[in-house]
Amino acid sequence: MHAEYTSFSVEVAARSRFQYLPSIPLQQKPPTRPVAIADMANMFGVTHRTLHFYEEKKLLHADRIGAMRVYGPHQVRIMALINLCRETGMAIAQIQDLFGELDSIKSQEQADAILRDALAARKRELVSGESLIRRQMQQVNELLNHGAPADDESNDNARPPFLNEFEFECLGLMSEGYTPIRIGNATGRSVDDILVIEAAIIRKFGSTNRFQAVAKAVLLGVIGN
Repeated sequence: MHAEYTSFSVEVAARSRFQYLPSIPLQQKPPTRPVAIADMANMFGVTHRTLHFYEEKKLLHADRIGAMRVYGPHQVRIMALINLCRETGMAIAQIQDLFGELDSIKSQEQADAILRDALAARKRELVSGESLIRRQMQQVNELLNHGAPADDESNDNARPPFLNEFEFECLGLMSEGYTPIRIGNATGRSVDDILVIEAAIIRKFGSTNRFQAVAKAVLLGVIGN
């Protein structure tokens, strides 16, 4: 079996995906030999299906020693990075983008910088989401304390506000549930620019948050349901 392990390690080292991985804290000492899928799952508190899913998404790679499905030490480190990203709430697509950047780096410093940038972007998403939740909570509290506003019959004949081409594009993305960061990435604008534009859209529809603005846009026929 030792000869099998040695052969396996040499083979995998020759085709490891990343030359450098970000430095991240590990909950336990990384293994020096391949681990079976059951041990890999237990190590990170995930199911076998989760590991298969990461393989399907080209994030992880399993090999075999005889009939046994195993992951080498390098794959364990990659799984530690995937697990860290998932714990912060990163989407699979974001992790794939992160891995794409790591594919071509030439130093450990670059690897660490790429992860810091990804975590900073995730922090901005969380801050944006927190702000939105607070606004929603405020609206809910106002409705609970004062009752829902009565319907205004004049709203039936209300005319939609004028939106320029980019505001209309942003409104469409808002209706699809895009966060300001995702809208910025999709349109090539900064998050600050998008927040200003969203505020203008919300104001033009006489709303207090993005969800009210989208709902009014649907009612007025500006966008589809």
